[in-house]
Amino acid sequence: MTSSTSTAKTIYAFTTTNNKGEEVPLSRFEGKVLLIVNTASKCGFTNQYKGLQELYTKYQPLGLEILAFPCNQFGKQEPGDDNDIKQFCEMNYQTTFPLFSKIDVNGDDTHPLFQFLKESQPGILGTEMIKWNFTKFLVDRGGIPIKRYAPQDTPESLQSDIENALQKA
Repeated sequence: MTSSTSTAKTIYAFTTTNNKGEEVPLSRFEGKVLLIVNTASKCGFTNQYKGLQELYTKYQPLGLEILAFPCNQFGKQEPGDDNDIKQFCEMNYQTTFPLFSKIDVNGDDTHPLFQFLKESQPGILGTEMIKWNFTKFLVDRGGIPIKRYAPQDTPESLQSDIENALQKA
């Protein structure tokens, strides 16, 4: 599943699978500001779903989309299937933003979207590897990743960057 993404210039080159098993071309989100997050239901950062939903409620009418990608690579903190994850998020955090099928964000089976995000916005000291659940990537309206955030960066702390991205054409 891993492929070289050096030829991709925007996230619109990728297709993902939503939690209903449907293929979703990311070009569907063209013109939107995106916050792409690898998530988990049994993580110390899981309560960030609440803050993510608050951001979505506030900024979605202005052009923000939050795309959540569950991942079970960190301490096996996302053990459920797609339906279990959806039910957990809706019941506990009343999430309404798009939820995708569980993926890998590191290793041989890294989803090509996350390979592209990591190459575009490396972490501390230039490392590409995602360190934990709730790593976040902000993508501008043109589909270009503009910032990477650590798991401990709360959704609330991203508001200024999101507002700036939303104001740009």
